[in-house]
Parts: sequence; structure tokens; C-alpha cells
Amino acid sequence: MATAEHKRHALRAGLAADRPMVIVGAHDALSAHLITRAGFDGVWVSGFGVSTMTYAMPDLNLVTMTEALDAARRIDAATPLPVVADCDNGFGGLNNVVRTVQDYERGGIAGICIEDNLFPKRNSLLGSDIRRELLPVSEQARRIAAGKAGQVTDDFVVIARVEALIAGHGVDEAIVRANAYADAGADAVLIHSRDKTLGEIEAFLAAWEGDVPLVVVPTLFPTFTPEELYGKGIQLVILANQPMRAAVKAMEDTLALLAEHRVASAVDPHIASVGHVFDLVGTREMIQREAAYGEDG
Repeated sequence: MATAEHKRHALRAGLAADRPMVIVGAHDALSAHLITRAGFDGVWVSGFGVSTMTYAMPDLNLVTMTEALDAARRIDAATPLPVVADCDNGFGGLNNVVRTVQDYERGGIAGICIEDNLFPKRNSLLGSDIRRELLPVSEQARRIAAGKAGQVTDDFVVIARVEALIAGHGVDEAIVRANAYADAGADAVLIHSRDKTLGEIEAFLAAWEGDVPLVVVPTLFPTFTPEELYGKGIQLVILANQPMRAAVKAMEDTLALLAEHRVASAVDPHIASVGHVFDLVGTREMIQREAAYGEDG
């Protein structure tokens, strides 16, 4: 298994590569394992995914930092890929952000993302009718600077997420925030938008003069490929929640069939075999390891 140092080097290399880095959202250890098998570049630990799949609660800052870190560490242990964890708005004030940086770094995670939504946050995927409050630019820049100053390793990555476009404040405000966060030491900037045409993102890119890598989560503009986004100036593409949503749909469909037919065989053609699940987690290999080392006496 790759060490934390190797994973952080891989994330840094991906942020500087001459191709887009594509990471995919995992909601548990097995989904991280499947993302690895599928050949992606890294794993994203979504706050939305952890809230939904681990606690069945809305993504409204109801999950604590220690609960989120515990989920991230389980996911990180299941993959040799670099893991980037969604840390919402840093779980509190400036000192909470510093602790978040230090605990995730100490926990072996390759990088984290911190957004400028005010506590309690509102998920970016909620409709435009939901009112959003953002932290003052200077306060968020102060938090990022303190967090970066508090980390120990050089390679741990802090991504600053700009929610100005989601909150309806426009491209100019997004540029002000992105510049301030980069100047404060952020290693990359995530610019988020719900414009399916990519018009807002392209306007941002036309005005952006910063030199840190840019990141997007194209859930709300899903028809653009990573290569197309890279050609426009995006380095890291996060496919944040598709496995989680696929799992929810598959479970709902399976449970509906079971409820209708009341017999296990009704769903067998539509679900993974037990043997496949055993194989995914290396069950036989572990049994063989026990046999290879024999028994005492």
C-alpha cells in the first residue's frame, strides 16, 4: 500500500501534469476500492456522500470533523490513490480550520478542500431559491493562511473552494475571492458554478490571472469531458457523487423488486454475486495467507 508521502507526491504531480487529473467521489471504503480498480487518478471524500451514506443526514454541517475524518481515513486505507477530503467550511472558526488541516495531515490524507460558505453551509447542488451566506473574503483568506501555516509537511494540499458564483455574486467577486485565497497560500482553487453552458466558468477563466491550479466539480455541467475542461484551463476534475447516486438507485430498485416478489431469486440477475463480493475484498487470498504460515504446534 502506498504511503501518505507517496500519495501526496502523486496529488502534487497530478496538479502539475500536462493532462487533467480526474478523481471520483467515494462514500465508503469499497467504493474507493472500486474507483481504484476503474483506473482513476484519485479519490474524493464528499461531505455530501459521508452525510448521506454514513449517517443518513442532510449535508448541512451536521457531521463533525472527527466523524468526517474517520470516514476519510477508512477510505484512504482502502486505496493506493491520493485522497482529497471535502472539509466543508473547516468545521468552525480559524482555529478549527487549523486543527482540521493538522488532523487530516496527521491522518495521512493527501489533501483537503475548504469552502467559503458560512456555517451552517448549504450544499451547492440545492436550488437557487436557497439563500446562501458567504464568509467575508478577508476572513476566509485569514483561515487559509493560518491553516497552511499550521501544516507540517510541504506536500499536503489545501484547496480553497469559491462559492461566489453559486451564491449569485458574479464573476468579479469570484475573481476577488480566488485571488485572495491563492495569495493566502491555497495550493489550488475550486471554482463552482451551476451554469450548464459553462458560461460563468469561461468568464472566470478569461479574467483569472493566478498561477495555482484550478479545480471544478462538473455535477451541474456534466456534458463536458475532463479533456475539454483541461483545454479551457482546468487541471483537476472531481466527479464527486456519481457512485453514491448509483448505489442509491441500485438499492432502491433491488428493494422494490424484493418487496414485490418476496423472494430472493427475483433480484439475482440484477445484483453482484456473493462470490464477486468475496473476490473484491480478497477473501480467498487472506485464507491462503493463513494456510501459508501454518498453525502453531
